[in-house]
Amino acid sequence: SVIDTTICMGASISALHGMEKARGKEFIKNWVAVIGDSTFLHTGINSLVNMVYNKSTATVMILDNRTTGMTGHQEHAATGKTLKGEETYAIDLAELCRAIGVKNVVEINSFDVKALEETIKSSVNGNELTVIIAKAPCVLLKGQKFTTKCVVNADACRKCGACMKIGCPAISMVDGKAVIDATLCTGCGVCTQLCKFGAMQEAEK
Repeated sequence: SVIDTTICMGASISALHGMEKARGKEFIKNWVAVIGDSTFLHTGINSLVNMVYNKSTATVMILDNRTTGMTGHQEHAATGKTLKGEETYAIDLAELCRAIGVKNVVEINSFDVKALEETIKSSVNGNELTVIIAKAPCVLLKGQKFTTKCVVNADACRKCGACMKIGCPAISMVDGKAVIDATLCTGCGVCTQLCKFGAMQEAEK
């Protein structure tokens, strides 16, 4: 049930802010501006400053995967490395948000589905500007490995399709039952949290 609008790099925060000012906080209370960590530092921070200044009550979610996913996995000012790979100061996104005046800043594990859902619902029902920083390193980063993989217990699968809702490229349905392609599975474990019947399971690699 998401409306996905793409205008330009970093526009999610400013677009949400504009809608709030045009139509009121009740109109956008279930809306969330979503932005990556690199793009937030590139152009999103300016719009967040405007939200604080203009007393916004909206919700902003920063997807912190420790890289620049949009244009080729470059380093950025919060990764702790320069483009040449040299060690440098890493900006703390949570502290940065607090420094410009955001009082409600929440850091959460991107793979904790239940906690993330509860955090989002609590935020959009609040009456103050909230920044949610969903943190989990990109699986394509050098040295980033999961110690487990996900497998399917076909006997336990009830063909409900809940695992398909996340759009994981490793999961497909064969004869109505879930199947995981081991060559594509990273082992994040999100599917195991969604399956109510225990058909999705984690196993050692």
